[in-house]
Amino acid sequence: MSKSILMVDDDQDIRELLQTYLSRAGFSVQAVADGRGFRQALDASDCDLVILDVMLPDEDGFSLCRWVRQHPRLAQVPIIMLTASSDEADRVIGLELGADDYLGKPFSPRELQARIKALLRRAGFGQERSGCDVLAFDDWRLDTISHRLFHRDGEEVILSGADFALLKLFLDHPQQILDRDTIGNATRGREPMPLDRIVDMAVSRLRQRLRDTEKPPRLIRTVRGSGYLLAASVAPAH
Repeated sequence: MSKSILMVDDDQDIRELLQTYLSRAGFSVQAVADGRGFRQALDASDCDLVILDVMLPDEDGFSLCRWVRQHPRLAQVPIIMLTASSDEADRVIGLELGADDYLGKPFSPRELQARIKALLRRAGFGQERSGCDVLAFDDWRLDTISHRLFHRDGEEVILSGADFALLKLFLDHPQQILDRDTIGNATRGREPMPLDRIVDMAVSRLRQRLRDTEKPPRLIRTVRGSGYLLAASVAPAH
């Protein structure tokens, strides 16, 4: 079955170009022109990946990204953001809100297709079954199939695809130092920002999800000059 993509962009030429190009590449593509159409489309059906233009006539892509990440049904859907701005601050905001990748305009459809395939491969890898479906660590339980994370007080924390990929990486290697290259390969698409910046942002976002906000952090520790370490035991949950 072909993977489905929902794209929102107010430029009709871009919509038509990408819809034609990506459809020829084997994807099922739905393209809408504004935030209202985007919300209606996602309310009506699921999709495998989202492409968000930052500048839209009724609302910006940042608010739509935040809206997607706040819904458990959509939390793991990969998001690529498009922008005509070269401002790094826009990329930082998008990534902090849970976008998985960022592409500046103008861009080649071929480059976009490569990023889409990379994110869909990562999403598929994250759904592969491990030896145990639910892992317990510290005060948390992670369902590796549904990607649902629960605290012992009953709160459920919504994870983006990038959040899950990073947490699963730490849980697969507890008490081990993971260097920046290893983390970067697991969490980024082809974002042009420096690797150190990408990794630090991803770890900071995951610490927020895990309430690991002490100074210094207790659960995900920084190992100076080496990388990061999950300072917790991991065991199958019963």
